[in-house]
Order: sequence, then C-alpha cells, then structure tokens
Amino acid sequence: MGRSSTDAGGSDAGASERPRRGDALPETCLSFELRGPWGHFRRVAGNVVKQTYRIVPRTTVAGIVAAIVGLDRDSYYDAFGPSVSAMAVEPVAPLRTMNLPQNTLSTAKEHMATMPSRGHARVSLPDPTEPRQQHNYEVLVDPAYRIDLRLADEELRCRLRARLESGTSYYPPSLGLSEHLAEVEYLGKFEVTPNDAETTTVDSAVVEAVDDVELEPGSEVRVERSPAFMEADGDGRTTTGFRSQAYAADASPLRVHDVETAEVDGRRVMFA
Repeated sequence: MGRSSTDAGGSDAGASERPRRGDALPETCLSFELRGPWGHFRRVAGNVVKQTYRIVPRTTVAGIVAAIVGLDRDSYYDAFGPSVSAMAVEPVAPLRTMNLPQNTLSTAKEHMATMPSRGHARVSLPDPTEPRQQHNYEVLVDPAYRIDLRLADEELRCRLRARLESGTSYYPPSLGLSEHLAEVEYLGKFEVTPNDAETTTVDSAVVEAVDDVELEPGSEVRVERSPAFMEADGDGRTTTGFRSQAYAADASPLRVHDVETAEVDGRRVMFA
C-alpha cells in the first residue's frame, strides 16, 4: 500500500480511546486513494443498461471504510451522518466508461438454491440450473479517487488509521460491485485549513454548489446526484439524503465562486 504518512500532530491510535458521538469534527483528515481496473456504482434510476455514477458516492465511501475496519452491515450509518462526518472526493484520473455485457443469475428468493438440503451448515446460492440473463453494465475503466475524510467518532478514526497504516482490511474493499476489488493507498493525516478566497480553484468534486462553478471554454463539466446518507430500518437500510456533485470529466480542477473550501496537503478541496 502506499506512500509514507504525513502527520500533523501525535498519533490517534490508543487502546483507551472510546467513541464520543458529540465530538466536533477534527481539524485534521485522513487521506487515502482508491483505485482499480474496474468500478461500477449503480445509479438509483436505470434502464436496460445498468449505469454507473462517475464520482464514487458518499455512501459507497462509507461502506468501503466500514469494510476496511470490519463494521457490520447497517451498523455504521450514524457515524457518517451530516453533522459528524465530512469528506472530499477528488477524481485523480480521467473518468472513462465502457459498456460490458455480463451473464447473471437472479438472486431473488424464489431463484435461490439452499445447499446442502439438510444440516445446520447451509448456504443459499443462485440456482445454477436457472437460465442466465444478459445485462449490459456501464463500468468505469481504471477509476481512481483521493478521499479526504473527517470523522467525529474518535475510535472509528483511530481504527481506520491503524488499518490504513498497516495496509490491511477486515473485508475486501471494492469499487461498487464485489468483483471490482479496490486498491487502497494511505496518503497520510493532514491539517484542514479553511480557505476564505471568494474565487478559487477546487481539486475535488464540488458538492451542492454546482451553480457556483465557473464554466470555461473547452472544459467539460458534468453534474450528477447520488446517495449521500443512509439509515438502518427494519428491512435493512434506507437512503435519507442525496447530493449533487459537479466535476470535470478529465479530472481537472474546477474554478468556483463564493464556496467554502479548505486546503489539505497543498490542495484545495470542498468537504461535505
């Protein structure tokens, strides 16, 4: 995994630390890079082609962090709420896609086969005797993102940093679909310095301020609205919030006006 850590202050790790949900966001962030040969972040609204978001959604980043530290499914949504977390997502490679046909088996309950038929150790799998269905998936080619993450939950922050520093993960992290495994590179812990310039260039995606992006000739700026927050319910999870994100398809910085930004590691980003 990665480059050496750049620390601004002492180590977060410590056996005596416990989560304090009321804590304010720290003045530092943990930065890491996600990349892989393929990625697919399924759009909520779709058609015959299963389309993907270009920018990794906030909820997906939360799931990747949960996989790295080993949190149970549907157990971590509160730690990534709007008042106790903030992240900046920067595409560090051009966002390219292609359509990839795939043969799939249905995972609906009526199409699952339980093996063995008796005993305590049983597992349900798609029935291999069912006919395959062909779907076209829009997939990202060589996606790469830098994540700058601030968490109020001190214990979660410490656990994540320890995993990132050691280059280990409790569950395999993936870029959307489980078969699109992700490479995670720890970049370090950095100070977050507010930037009060009225007009500035932002390296990360611009969140919920798409009208403040300055359009320039030859610059291809795109906007997408993706899931940002979730909560657990009786049947699993429910999306409780979406956010619009503006970005350049070639991963170049965007110029913005009257937007609250911050400096991290010599870059300007927007936390949300």
